[in-house]
Amino acid sequence: MTVVPNGPVLIEGPVEVAMPDGTTARSERVVVAVCTCLRSRRLPWCDTSHRARPRRTSARGE
Repeated sequence: MTVVPNGPVLIEGPVEVAMPDGTTARSERVVVAVCTCLRSRRLPWCDTSHRARPRRTSARGE
């Protein structure tokens, strides 16, 4: 297991996570990123929502 500063926890898979509602989330991936910031729309898996997002400019780059 690796804790990424300001990011997820990386765990070698397969991984099974017990959710607060009693369900189980399972991943067969080689390495799984588990969200620690609770911003992910794919909890318990990280979707990189912890990263700072730059503001979009207009289509012409202004």
